[in-house]
Amino acid sequence: MIEEIFKPIGVYLGQVWFPQALRNRIYVALLCALGGVVFGLLESWVYVNVYVDDPSDAYVQFRYTVPVALHAAASFIVGLGLTYAVVDWVNGRGALPKSSRNFYVGGVLLHAVYNTSAVILSIAGVLDDF
Repeated sequence: MIEEIFKPIGVYLGQVWFPQALRNRIYVALLCALGGVVFGLLESWVYVNVYVDDPSDAYVQFRYTVPVALHAAASFIVGLGLTYAVVDWVNGRGALPKSSRNFYVGGVLLHAVYNTSAVILSIAGVLDDF
């Protein structure tokens, strides 16, 4: 849940500093997706180079594709709900829009389904060949 809040930090700052530049919902969502790609690449680099000793080629290929795409998709969904009204909510000038909440929950749920699936597949031994 916390990842989905922090991945688009640059977009939040952009909405505060350049509110007129970030009015298009798809543009904001694409910027959030880009933040998700960067996060996914950094996370994958840490897994491949720090957490796993001598990773297989299949593992490296997986880490740099599926999780990166997941982070991009989840961040895109969250980004669809990031409007300037969220800045107003943070500053106490309004309520959190329901669409912002719903898109955030959608991104979190996508990420949760992926994480849960990975745990189940790991426990079942399906991922042992990686």
